[in-house]
Amino acid sequence: MDRITTRKITARIVFIIGFLLMFLGSAFLLGTLEVATRFSVLRAFFFVIIGVLFAFFAIKLNKRSIYLFFATFFLLVGFFLFLFALHIIPFSFSQGWPLLSVFAGLALLPAGWHRFGSFRSRYVVPSVAFLLLGCALMVFSFRMVPFSFKHFVISWWPLLVVLIGLTLVLLSLGTKNNAPPNPEASKP
Repeated sequence: MDRITTRKITARIVFIIGFLLMFLGSAFLLGTLEVATRFSVLRAFFFVIIGVLFAFFAIKLNKRSIYLFFATFFLLVGFFLFLFALHIIPFSFSQGWPLLSVFAGLALLPAGWHRFGSFRSRYVVPSVAFLLLGCALMVFSFRMVPFSFKHFVISWWPLLVVLIGLTLVLLSLGTKNNAPPNPEASKP
């Protein structure tokens, strides 16, 4: 057998062993947990499995950045749900749902890095926007301010228009003009 075939077989064996260990570990986890319900742990494990499958697709299908985004997002959601199921996170899911926006922002960063080999505004600006949106929604979700999100939007909607405009300006500054120069435009 040549070296490439041996590596492929070894990679498949390692993948299968890893998958089996994940199932075995989750079975032991379900058997030993007294604090969490089995459904909550299975739900978290389901998201982790989806994340692993997207990571597998990202590796197998020329490392497409969209699969890397979904892999990172589902893994973050799965680990959050595990921490929630084990009561390590001291708040309810109805309060912590804005973290989904934060997870989307965090998942955009590795996807953008993989696609371009560096941080580009095409991915960083939406990532920061998702992070800020999640943090802003958490302020209302945890009732850190004395007014509701609805009251904030009604009173401060012009600020939201300014922020959307700022995001669009930053996105447009980050794109390159790839159009060929027009020789007719430079003639007097």
